Amino acid sequence: MDMKRINAGKLRAIGYDSKARTLRVEFGDGSAIDYANVGSDVWKRFSTSGAAWSFYRDNIEEEFAGTRGRAAVTSQRAELDALFGSPEKDADS
Repeated sequence: MDMKRINAGKLRAIGYDSKARTLRVEFGDGSAIDYANVGSDVWKRFSTSGAAWSFYRDNIEEEFAGTRGRAAVTSQRAELDALFGSPEKDADS
């Protein structure tokens, strides 16, 4: 599932699997919730909303059953290390 990075309220990323009709919402604290049986129309409105946090609270959180999990959080340090190399790795060379 492709995730769209956002910064709206507590939301940090959202994604949708159209075949499984599953919406994934990832939060700033590293938690995530997968919502089942979400129609593509809801996803389209959510992903293009100018107020994603409000849309989530009003149209998704209370309307769909969710399964809690953990987001695949990549630290900023790991992203930088991938670009420029790890200091520890460079010290071993």
